[in-house]
Amino acid sequence: MDTEEDPTLPKPPGSPLDETDLALLAVLTREADITNKALAHRLNLAESTCAHRVRALRERGIIRDTRIRLDEASVGYPLQAIIKVRLANHTGPTVTALFDALASVPRVLQVFHVAGVDDFLVHVAVEDATALRDIVLEHITVHPVVRGTETQLVFELRDGAGLLAR
Repeated sequence: MDTEEDPTLPKPPGSPLDETDLALLAVLTREADITNKALAHRLNLAESTCAHRVRALRERGIIRDTRIRLDEASVGYPLQAIIKVRLANHTGPTVTALFDALASVPRVLQVFHVAGVDDFLVHVAVEDATALRDIVLEHITVHPVVRGTETQLVFELRDGAGLLAR
C-alpha cells in the first residue's frame, strides 16, 4: 500500500503549506471573488478538491477573511492620514486597552502596534481636516496613557506585491 499522502486532499492542522495551497492562495490574494469553478479550472484541480482545500485553509486560519475594499474618496472620506501615537508607559493592560480602543474608532482603517519611537500607527480615512483633528482630540489624546501624537497626511497609497508574488 502506498504510504504517501494524496496531494489533492486538504492538509491536517499544523501541516506546512504545499504547492497546491500556495497556488490557491496566490490566486485568491489577487482575485478573492473568483468562483470555485474558475479557481479549480485555473489550477487544474477537481472542483470538490478545490473547495475542500480552500475550506481547510480557512479552518486552519491561513485565510483569515475575505473583504471588499472601498475607495475611501468615493464614499465621502477623501483624506487619509497616519497618526503616530506615543505612550507615557507601557504596561500590558494599558497597551491592550488602548489598542482595542483605537481599533474601535469609526474611520480607523488599521492600527499597528510597533516598536521604535512611536508605539502605535493609526491609519484613518476622514471627510476633512476637522474630522481628522476630532479623531486625534476626541479619541486618541483623551487616553491618559497617551503622551503625544504626530499626524502625517497620506498623499497616495499603493498596494505592495504581496506575500506570494513571484
